[in-house]
Amino acid sequence: ARAVWRPAPDLRTSTEAWLTAGGPHHTVLSSAIGAEELTDLADILGTELLLIDQDTSIRRFTQEIRWNQAYYRLARGL
Repeated sequence: ARAVWRPAPDLRTSTEAWLTAGGPHHTVLSSAIGAEELTDLADILGTELLLIDQDTSIRRFTQEIRWNQAYYRLARGL
């Protein structure tokens, strides 16, 4: 199997964001469905979704991870 994708916004940023998010630990790459559908699924399942796309910056991505950690801890009832 192989995957072909275009890193967004660029290879360096997407690689750093991917590694910051945990790398290959839990990764989804789909050409069959879009980000909106994955977002809906994550909402339904109550799970975290970190989207690396054209608008990704490392600073905002890292902040999003930190906010998500707080949110999911509170959602579990501490």
